[in-house]
Parts: sequence; structure tokens; C-alpha cells
Amino acid sequence: MFNLIDSTLFFASYGNIFGLANIAVSPIDIILAYVVAIVISIIMAFVLKVPLLPSKPYRYSFDVCAVYPTPIIAIGIFSIFLVLNYTFIYNGLVLAIIIGILSALFVKYLFNFVFPKPLNEDEGDEINE
Repeated sequence: MFNLIDSTLFFASYGNIFGLANIAVSPIDIILAYVVAIVISIIMAFVLKVPLLPSKPYRYSFDVCAVYPTPIIAIGIFSIFLVLNYTFIYNGLVLAIIIGILSALFVKYLFNFVFPKPLNEDEGDEINE
């Protein structure tokens, strides 16, 4: 796993889409951009009034919250942009802010539409009754 992280940081910092080796993003800039994406997504989720934690019991809860899956989606989308060697301006910080805001909006308004909650086993199917 650490080899994957090391190779991702190496290839993302090696050069941009045009192959210009003199325009490179350092691993510190990449880590900073990841932290910015996480913090912005959580702050934006609080602004949109997404709850901090899901309802109890936590183990069987499929509720969205500010801690999970909001920053996970932000990290994933930002990683896709880094793998494609697209960092936009300021070494990816502006892109991290945009992705953090969009991931919080996605979790608030579209997450349950794209990933619906599973049926409750106690209720059964309404079609058969």
C-alpha cells in the first residue's frame, strides 16, 4: 500500500499533462491540497446543515454525515484529477477547494438519489403484501 502511495505522489509530482518536467508539484503541495479538500468538504457540509455523525446505531446506519462520506468523495475525485496530471492553478489548491464544495453539495442533494438506502429486512416488500 505504501508503494502505491509513493508511486502516486511520484507520478503526480513528476510533470503535468504536457510533460514539462520543470513545472512540477511537490509531494508537500499534494498533501496540503488533500488536507484542504478534506477541510473544505467538512466545513461546507456544516454550512449545508449535514449532521456531524449518522443516527444510532452507527454500525447499521446508512445516513449521510459530514464525517463520512463527504471527505472520502472529495479525496477520491481529487485523486482522479491528480492521476490525470491536472492540478489547475496554485498547485491544486483551487481545484481542492472546488472539489470540496462540490462533494459537500453532492452528499447533501444527490447522494441518496445515486446510492439509495437498502430495504429494511423487517418491513418486507410492499408488492407482495
